Amino acid sequence: MAIDPSDIRLDGRVAVVTGGGAGIGRGIAAGLAAFGASVAIWERDPQTCASAAESVGALGIVADVRDSQQVDAALERTIDELGEVSILVNNAGGVFNSSILDTTENGWDALYRSNLRHVLLCTQRVARRLVAAEHAGSIINVTSIEGARAAPGYAAYAAAKAGVINYTKTASFELAPHNIRVNALAPDLTLTEGLVQLSGGALSPDEAPGIPMGRPGHVDEIASAAVFLASDMASYITGQTIHVDGGTEAAGGWYFHPQTGAPKLGPA
Repeated sequence: MAIDPSDIRLDGRVAVVTGGGAGIGRGIAAGLAAFGASVAIWERDPQTCASAAESVGALGIVADVRDSQQVDAALERTIDELGEVSILVNNAGGVFNSSILDTTENGWDALYRSNLRHVLLCTQRVARRLVAAEHAGSIINVTSIEGARAAPGYAAYAAAKAGVINYTKTASFELAPHNIRVNALAPDLTLTEGLVQLSGGALSPDEAPGIPMGRPGHVDEIASAAVFLASDMASYITGQTIHVDGGTEAAGGWYFHPQTGAPKLGPA
C-alpha cells in the first residue's frame, strides 16, 4: 500500500491526555489537537487544567488518575461529551529526590501511584471499551530515560518508570489481537516550565553537554513522536519504547567534552 499525507491525520478520533495541564502533557495535547483529534485533558490541578484546555481547545476534566473512581468518572464524561476514546496518552507523573537509604515506605508508594498505578487504571478502562466495541486504538505511555539507566537519588521513580516500559511490552502483546497498539516515549532532559523553575533559570535551551545532540529536548519534539504513534503512520508499531532523548540512551554514557569536543566516557 502507498502511504498518504492523510495517514498522519487524527480527524474523528478522541484522545485523552493525563497530566495534560502543563509541560510534556500539554504539548502532546496541543499536538494531537493540531492534527485533528478531539482532546480531553485529565489533570488534577484545576488552574492548569482550565488554562491548558482553553489554550488547546480541549475538554478539561479535573481528575486525579491515581484514583480509580475519578478515572471512571472522567472517562464517562469524556465519552458523553466527545465520543469513544481511541487514543490514550498516559503522561501523568511526579518525582522527588530520595536516596535508597532515606526512602520511606510512604515515599515509595507515592512514587508508584504517581508514575505506574495510573497507567494500569487508565489503560484498562479505555482498552475494555475498545475491545467490547471491537475498535482499534493507540495507547502511549510516557516513561523516562531514567527507566533504562541508574538514577541516583531517584530509585523509586526510576523503578516505576522501568515498570512502565515492561508494562508497555506486556500490554502490547495482550492487546495486539484486538488491534490496540501500546507504545512508550522515553524523554531525557526536556524544557518544561517545571524543569526551568527547578533549575532556578540555570537550564539553557541551547546547551546540555551530557546529551549527544548538545541541547535539551522541546515539548513539541515529544508531541511529534506522540502524534506519529497515535496515527496510522505507526499502524505496525507496538510494544516499543522510543527514546526521544537527543541520543542519550544510545550513547550509553559517552558524551562530547564541552571544551575539546572529543568523545569521552566517564570523567572528563
